[in-house]
Amino acid sequence: MVVQGNGQSNGKIILIGEHSAVYGKPAIVFPFNDTQVQVTVKAAEKNFLTSRYYIGDLQNAPEQLKSIKQLAYKLQIYLHTPNFHLNITSTIPVARGMGSSAAVAIAITRAFFAWKKQALDRQTLLFFADFSEKIAHGNPSGMDAAAASGDEPIFFEHKQIANFPMNIDAYLLVADTGVLGQTRAAVKSVAQRLQTFQKETSSIIQELGLLTGQAKEAIITNQPEYLGEVMNQAQTCLKTLTVSNPLLDNFIQFSLKNGALGAKLTGGGRGGCFLALTKTKEQAEVLACLLKERGIKETWIQGLGVYQYA
Repeated sequence: MVVQGNGQSNGKIILIGEHSAVYGKPAIVFPFNDTQVQVTVKAAEKNFLTSRYYIGDLQNAPEQLKSIKQLAYKLQIYLHTPNFHLNITSTIPVARGMGSSAAVAIAITRAFFAWKKQALDRQTLLFFADFSEKIAHGNPSGMDAAAASGDEPIFFEHKQIANFPMNIDAYLLVADTGVLGQTRAAVKSVAQRLQTFQKETSSIIQELGLLTGQAKEAIITNQPEYLGEVMNQAQTCLKTLTVSNPLLDNFIQFSLKNGALGAKLTGGGRGGCFLALTKTKEQAEVLACLLKERGIKETWIQGLGVYQYA
């Protein structure tokens, strides 16, 4: 066993398909390399965790870190490791729809396997990530882990992953509201709506799936305006599903009035981040400044036509 195991992963952005992907509909999601997780694990007298939220004995970690704690214990048993010191460093905002919990699970799993010098295939990696995500979110679609463990945009459908090159002359502004998203509550709410208003909710989920296909077509055929329209329609669907909130709605409308071709929430919703599509980088930069003046905590800008991965 090596002295220390290292694991890394990145955040993710869902362009379209959140919530409906839980019910087998497609989604477009890509790794977000501007945000990263780094994990180290090494032998220690007792199981110990160092993170930005908690430093101390792993067994005493707070409830919000339950998925991390249970994953680490599961890996310890699976790989027959001694007691350990787990150190997690992350630049991914938590509960913002950027896949923080999945990215942490991916990085932890990679670190443990590297520590034991064990080969780690993708299926095993995603198995442990799914174990952790079920604790964190209840019924995850699996696309967060798929994006956090890969380095290319993907078209995600029925838990099947297909590479999906972004090639559209447009820019995506990712904006953090600074308010924690509520993925678990939002997913549960959609499930309850599906039981109570089955026909209406099923129709919306079906429409979100169709919109994802249209978004793919817009990207392939380089139609930014069309993609913007599709994003706006998706936001209307998500709002009807009650996974948006007044804060997101206001920022999204403001973005549309200030140069965005389209705008929508990303991730679980009810807080977190939203996306705004612009034709040029300059438009995205101007909008970012305007949003920050209105209280947005942080923004990132990604060119989709020149998407580059390490």
